[in-house]
Amino acid sequence: MNLKEARIEVEKLTNELNKHNHLYYVENNPSISDYDFDMLLKRLQDLEQQFPELASANSPTKRVGGDITKKFETVVHKYPMLSLSNTYSEEEIEEWVTRVKKQVEDDLEYVCELKYDGVAIGIQYVNGELKQAVTRGDGSQGENVTNNVKTIRTIPLSLKGDFPEDFEIRGEIFFPLKNFQKLNEQKREAEEQEFANPRNTASGTLKMQDSKVVAKRGLDCFLYGVYGTGNLREGHYETVQKVADWGFKIPPNSKRYIEKTNSVEGVMDFIHYWDKERANLPFEIDGIVIKVNKYHKQEELGYTAKSPRWAIAYKFKAERVETVLEQVTYQVGRTGAITPVANLKAVQLGGTTVQRASLYNADQIEKLDLYENDSVFVEKGGEIIPKIVGVNLDKRAKDAKKIKFIEHCPECKTELVREEGEAHHYCPNSKACPTQIKGRIEHFISRKAMDIDGIGAETVDALVEANLISNYSDLYTLTFDQVVNLERMADKSANNLLEGVRKSKEQAFPKVLFGLGIRFVGETVAKKLAKSLKNINALQKADFEQLIAVDEIGDRIAESIIAFFAEESNLEIVEKLKSLGLKFEVEEKENSSDKLDGKSFVVSGVFTAFSRNELKELIETNGGKNVGSISKKTDYVLAGDKMGPSKLQKATDLGITILSEDEFIALLNG
Repeated sequence: MNLKEARIEVEKLTNELNKHNHLYYVENNPSISDYDFDMLLKRLQDLEQQFPELASANSPTKRVGGDITKKFETVVHKYPMLSLSNTYSEEEIEEWVTRVKKQVEDDLEYVCELKYDGVAIGIQYVNGELKQAVTRGDGSQGENVTNNVKTIRTIPLSLKGDFPEDFEIRGEIFFPLKNFQKLNEQKREAEEQEFANPRNTASGTLKMQDSKVVAKRGLDCFLYGVYGTGNLREGHYETVQKVADWGFKIPPNSKRYIEKTNSVEGVMDFIHYWDKERANLPFEIDGIVIKVNKYHKQEELGYTAKSPRWAIAYKFKAERVETVLEQVTYQVGRTGAITPVANLKAVQLGGTTVQRASLYNADQIEKLDLYENDSVFVEKGGEIIPKIVGVNLDKRAKDAKKIKFIEHCPECKTELVREEGEAHHYCPNSKACPTQIKGRIEHFISRKAMDIDGIGAETVDALVEANLISNYSDLYTLTFDQVVNLERMADKSANNLLEGVRKSKEQAFPKVLFGLGIRFVGETVAKKLAKSLKNINALQKADFEQLIAVDEIGDRIAESIIAFFAEESNLEIVEKLKSLGLKFEVEEKENSSDKLDGKSFVVSGVFTAFSRNELKELIETNGGKNVGSISKKTDYVLAGDKMGPSKLQKATDLGITILSEDEFIALLNG
């Protein structure tokens, strides 16, 4: 292929990928499968490698990230990003409407919008191409975060239609709650400190140096303010509707995210509606923004030094309760991480009874300046995690003692350590600290790891306390006589335990690797490592450069793996597990193929010839992907008996192909 032919194909692929990206992420109406999209993207990547001069700064390949920004340059805003005056009072909203009417006597229209709790962004487009994205900063200047913004799929890199030559559009970048919760699940799995709330996490993500990491987190954006176009339409509401034609994701009026009204009653109706309904949104809001709609009325009203007179924000009161801090206790994780927990006098918050709140680490205790028996204010951070946000100093006893973070492990009394750059204190006594030993064994037997039936946390406690096991490899040398003598252990349960241990030897290498409990190596990371390095010997010998070359493996994971295999006791356990017959290499299965490559499946119900797990394994070994819930991205639903009617209805409504067990086998057999 010559340069001319390549240029034609690159342009065609770029237009096609931009179209499909918009259909999927903005209109929620995909027209091709994920696999087909990925194949188009791979073809474009190959052409850009072969002909670097054709690689545009706004190529769809930029969506996956990869650019490293060592320092974010400061950029002066062409149009200052003013803050809005705000209030928590409905009476003050009515007073604002009265003031506006006095200044502008004609009938007025108001636009009510959700006040997204995220990061304000201004994006400049020149000749239909994304040129620059800048944060609010101090209002007069912000930081250039263009590389990271390009990874957000709902923000177009190139526009369509009758867009102006040079303009700026503004909006809010936020963290969808589903993606935020997934990120915190990964943090919990790795025993790292969880993120406190979506807004701060969105802000921190947008300032990350590696855009590849930003791309994986799944930020989203609504765009709602246009500057530098002249009076494109007569009012703000009409302009927002217009820019959707250029490819922007705007707040949908069909869901009441934006609404136009000509009365204060209409404004109040919008506020009252979302004060109740905001809990059902897939993202966070902290209030409502009300604007005078017509641009010429906005100009007439003008500005104060800090904010426009033609707009105001009504902020919802965060639900906050006051209760008593009864005690701070400390939990020891399986990796030795120490997490302080606030034990509270029970109190109702957000429809649930709250008795505990995480204090994260020593720095948080110090920041809050907590004393024993303090009266504390508790909120639900991100409406998800209860957190202490302050102290009622008026109720603090004069003789109260300041809470100091412990210096020794609450379980084994070993002196704690805190490495430079680490948020947590750790107990270094990994070989003898009872809680760490039990935690690692419980992790090893868990469903996502070795999935050993017949043994739970209580049984692990009993086995450790009876000195029958000191690490997870000892499970495989237990005898019936040892187990049956445990308290509340009958013959049948003893046999079930031993049978569960024996069956676990059949688990595949990725599950064994995850079960080892290497810090930061979660379920997904274990699969990536196993797929890339194939066996435990290669993993043990891999150096830092080899490890970070594996997809999704960063510096900290690589360092943790190297540290794990540098410990002689860990090597001994791995060797023992090898000799006992556990699988430490990837097996190339006879029935593996790529017949289901790129296809996603939801498996639900009861089946005849195969168990659900066996069907899921067949899907994965033939290139398919198992997903937990039905969405427009799902290619097939594999339906057995007793499948829930609501799932079946959803699949039918979305037009997803529903397969019986026999039809699935026929699909595999071609």
